[in-house]
Amino acid sequence: MRRTVHPIEAESYRILRREAATGQLPPYSRDVAERIVHTTADPGWVADLVLDEAALAAGAAALAAGAPLVVDVTMVGAGITRYPSRCLVASVRAAELAADQGITRSAAAVRLAAAESAEGAVWAVGNAPTALFELLRLAAAGQVAPALVIGLPVGYVGAAESKAALRASGLPQLSNVTPRGGSAVAAAAVNALLYGDPVPDRDTGPG
Repeated sequence: MRRTVHPIEAESYRILRREAATGQLPPYSRDVAERIVHTTADPGWVADLVLDEAALAAGAAALAAGAPLVVDVTMVGAGITRYPSRCLVASVRAAELAADQGITRSAAAVRLAAAESAEGAVWAVGNAPTALFELLRLAAAGQVAPALVIGLPVGYVGAAESKAALRASGLPQLSNVTPRGGSAVAAAAVNALLYGDPVPDRDTGPG
């Protein structure tokens, strides 16, 4: 999916390519890292991300084929304007399940979404570590088989731990090491897989 790039965005990419060491990354990893740096204006993300080229390629292929995209909060979906996403965190069913089971609404929403999108979905978690932990529990139980898990929740309680658990799970994944993350970052990763490199001319970049 190629789109028209505004000159300001193009210049922003040229600047970040001078500041961030992305030129030697393989294509999907580079696209994800650069779009996250562009979103945050923070080149430090390149060293923080744990990038798996094969997993990202599989996620991009799944999205190109129309796979379901499940997000943990509406703010992630709001950042992905040209591809439909599914988020059940605000649903009555999630509230009822959370109250009945003594879990967070984010975890309840993942449990409900997994029943609807058990095979081949792309999951993007940008807010709630409990959502990522629940997805990993379901995957370990054989109840869900994602095409890709974008695990970038944010926070001082459980975020880094949930991402470490994701890496240990063996699922196709994108994560980062530190507690930082967020909805905008998770959306940026999905957009990178959808749109690829918005500024293919890399002459002004490090690579």
